[in-house]
Amino acid sequence: MGRYSPQELASTIGSGLLSFPVTHFDADHALDLKAYAANLEWLSQYPVSGLFAAGGTGEFFSLTPAEVSKVVSAAVRHVDGKTPLIAPAGYGTAIASELARDAENNGADGILLFPPYLTECDSDGLVEHAIKVCQSTALGVIVYSRANAKFDADMVARIADRCPNFIGYKDGIGDIDRMVRVSNRLGDRLTYVGGLPTAETFAQPYLEMGVTTYSSAIFNFLPEWALQFYRAVRERDHDFVQKELRDFVLPYTLIRNRRAGYAVSIVKAGMTAIGRSAGPVRSPLKDLSGEELESLKQLIGNRK
Repeated sequence: MGRYSPQELASTIGSGLLSFPVTHFDADHALDLKAYAANLEWLSQYPVSGLFAAGGTGEFFSLTPAEVSKVVSAAVRHVDGKTPLIAPAGYGTAIASELARDAENNGADGILLFPPYLTECDSDGLVEHAIKVCQSTALGVIVYSRANAKFDADMVARIADRCPNFIGYKDGIGDIDRMVRVSNRLGDRLTYVGGLPTAETFAQPYLEMGVTTYSSAIFNFLPEWALQFYRAVRERDHDFVQKELRDFVLPYTLIRNRRAGYAVSIVKAGMTAIGRSAGPVRSPLKDLSGEELESLKQLIGNRK
């Protein structure tokens, strides 16, 4: 069992910015846990309300279950209860449940449930999938609604009715109508997390819907800026937010949008740009070109 009860986890992660660190690989694309731990040490000086090990930005989709376990264990050892540590679960129901149990055994505090791999899913099947994963662990579970696992208000309510440890809804779709209906139906039963790529773009309007936190990939390479932007959003400092969107975030997304998968690749490029390389991305993703990396360096240089 983690150090945070599901209810404590829900309250804590909703109170501040969330960190989704990259997973480090060496030049041969092998897991580099030493570099990963050193990076967590650097990031730990900045206050966040939750750390998500081997998440989407951490290339969960490219890791084996054994590697996920190693990354989660390394993160748990480093965090040592100072902030909630959330581990990933995904793929089919059996693998997702196994990953959830393994994360609990490794000392994680919660689970982020990713969509099932590849197959299209009926809503009843998705609900059953989420319920079974929730029932496989005592940890708090956050469902990630995106791709082939789009959870609407009725589906979320059915899971909440069956699973007391279902604590969070992370939106990776950007469907305002769906988000309003989910938050209106469930209210404070859940914590709502912004999970769209480059979540800073959507942070201001989402706050008005009760989404008090989001996963910041930019935090990986500009932690001080990411925290400053988050505070500005929460304080409704619209002038600052609009300026940073115009001068940094939106130009950043123009690079990100050049190739599918760059939402992850550009974060590792950002690490390279500040001199803290996390290695390459694994296939099927592609690293930024040299020209794109130079453009990113210029953007980041203006924010440091």
